[in-house]
Amino acid sequence: MPAAKVVEEVNAKLSELFAAGPTRDLEKNLRALLAAALARFDLVAREEFDIQAKVLARAREKLAALEARVAELEAKLGPRE
Repeated sequence: MPAAKVVEEVNAKLSELFAAGPTRDLEKNLRALLAAALARFDLVAREEFDIQAKVLARAREKLAALEARVAELEAKLGPRE
């Protein structure tokens, strides 16, 4: 289950628990606690992950092309001594 779904479910359950009672301060504190705990995780948004995956794929393609070009140039120079 994705982290966002878990957070949404916990948030919904907390809202249900505190909706009926005068415990708004407790709710705010628990939400802040939960947010602080989640902030410790090294999470990224799916959009950012997808963007970085595309950047990495392009970098790999360029690296492969450069490696092929270097091999071609080395072959033209002849064997090394």
